Amino acid sequence: MSERNSCTDYLANNPRLIGALFTICLLISQAGTAAAANGGTIS
Repeated sequence: MSERNSCTDYLANNPRLIGALFTICLLISQAGTAAAANGGTIS
């Protein structure tokens, strides 16, 4: 069995993990946006 199929099968058997991974990606993207918005130049 290839690595891709085993990963797909694992996620299909654990749908809560899909939600957790999505939430983590969402939080990371929001943190990056907040850091960029609050960032400034160092003088």
